[in-house]
Amino acid sequence: MARNKFDVDETLETPFNIKHLLRAGVYIGRHKKKMLLSLLYSAISAACSLVGPLLIQRAVDVSVPNKNYGELVLLAVIMAASIAASVLFARARSKYMIVVGQEIIYDIRKDLFEHLQKLPFQFYDDRPHGKILTRVINYVNSVSDALSNGIINFVLEIFNLLLIALFMLLCDVRLSLIVMAGIPLFLVIVLLIKPAQRRAWQDVSNKSSNLNAYLHESLDGMKITQAFTREEENREIYDSLNQKCYKTWMKAQYTSNLVWYSVDNISTWVVGAMYLIGLWMLGPAMQIGTLIAISSYAWRFWQPILNLSNLYNTFINAVAYLERIFEMIDEPVTVDDAPGATELPPITGRVTFDDVTFSYDGKVNILEHFNLDVRPGESIALVGPTGAGKTTVVNLLSRFYNIDRGRLLLDGHDIAEVTLHSLRSQMGIMLQDSFIFSGTIMDNIRYGRLDATDEEVIAAAKTVRADEFIREMEDGYYTAVNERGSRLSQGQKQLVAFARTLLSDPKILVLDEATSSIDAKTERLLQEGLQALLRGRTSFIIAHRLSTIKNCDRILYISNKGIAEMGTHQQLLDRQGLYYHLYTAQVEN
Repeated sequence: MARNKFDVDETLETPFNIKHLLRAGVYIGRHKKKMLLSLLYSAISAACSLVGPLLIQRAVDVSVPNKNYGELVLLAVIMAASIAASVLFARARSKYMIVVGQEIIYDIRKDLFEHLQKLPFQFYDDRPHGKILTRVINYVNSVSDALSNGIINFVLEIFNLLLIALFMLLCDVRLSLIVMAGIPLFLVIVLLIKPAQRRAWQDVSNKSSNLNAYLHESLDGMKITQAFTREEENREIYDSLNQKCYKTWMKAQYTSNLVWYSVDNISTWVVGAMYLIGLWMLGPAMQIGTLIAISSYAWRFWQPILNLSNLYNTFINAVAYLERIFEMIDEPVTVDDAPGATELPPITGRVTFDDVTFSYDGKVNILEHFNLDVRPGESIALVGPTGAGKTTVVNLLSRFYNIDRGRLLLDGHDIAEVTLHSLRSQMGIMLQDSFIFSGTIMDNIRYGRLDATDEEVIAAAKTVRADEFIREMEDGYYTAVNERGSRLSQGQKQLVAFARTLLSDPKILVLDEATSSIDAKTERLLQEGLQALLRGRTSFIIAHRLSTIKNCDRILYISNKGIAEMGTHQQLLDRQGLYYHLYTAQVEN
């Protein structure tokens, strides 16, 4: 699928849609008091900073010619006070906006993460994790600044522009009109530059997302990379993606600088024109103080225009990011509690597949009219060719996917009508991927039941024969293991994961290739401990090594979208069918 490729750009070139900003208003509204206070502080700071040129005009044109030194001192005091007030209010505003920005980041990431916890396996199968991380981290960072500082700055810059224009007009209307004469030219230039600028920054986001996705994939597969000596090829791929990031960034910077370059040139031209007209055409009637004040305001007048231009681009990109963020938040939770779902009461472990049909893609059925009735405490082994549907059976039992047709019952309760928490809390599931979290071994085993005591954790480890190797480590059960358990062998990781599963004391136990990475000696010891544990619990065991399932109550050979054969180990051997040929092929090898 195209979206699962690290080198495929996400489409961010979408029209400006105000509905995304309005929806983002939910996050802004949570902090409206702080934002309004920040806006007030910003306005006061801006107003205080604009008093200076008027004071200079008064001093140069009136106080100095009249030798009114008392007024000069007063003007100096007022100017110092206005500067101090401007700095203090600007600092207060900055403090509030830092807090608001971080709170918005927190709120959006919290909502995103909570939703990601609920999304089905299919969502993660279809997307590189690096691109998901880009949305949760990079996009949220960009959006939070636009929603906090961006909105405040947008209102503030408009206020500044109007206030500066007012102060200029109070000084001299004719010179003010000369300063404003460059606006039409600037608008034409912006209209020409902005489309290219927007595309450039969206291209930066795409290339950065691709780079993050490939980096994440490379780190996860580093052992395979080194095992197959793919370092040079991977370096070339990364260098290519890195080069694209560099080139798109430089292009985006170039297009952005065109706006600044235009403002700088236009402002220089209009100020120069103002001086020419003021000194030459208006003659001696022009007062020097007025010219100085207008000059100061002229330079300031163009800064809000430049800032508004940049903010426009920020908002355009923010809306594109918001669309991607809301797209993820709106991703349907296809496996969720049904309306009116009830709590599943404590079960004995009876499992019934009633005419179940299921497909992953809605096109090709993996199971068709699948029927199976499992008694409480019965052990069921699932064998068969790869891709036949063995893992699908236990995935449906755990309700990681919804069945298409039919029913799946636990003690007579349809699992589609009970809450996921009450269902999965009574199941112990060990998947093929023995995932180990960063932390201690004790923490990893206790993950199966967070309220378990140390003694219960150790007892579970002893049952699966993990206690011996754990105690040989430097800090025993409190030995810190890295993410994905890189310090542990594959077999050790499976034993820890086994202990974690058993600690949850499940009524139904699912073991998907649980002993595939354990050596023969440890497997024999493990089987001894498991016999007592499996007694009284319904268990589903998927195993390719058929020697590990001889003692199961029933063995199901899954093939052709259903159960091809079923019986005990000896019954299936006597039948000399599919299971017989599979078993004898393993024995001969």
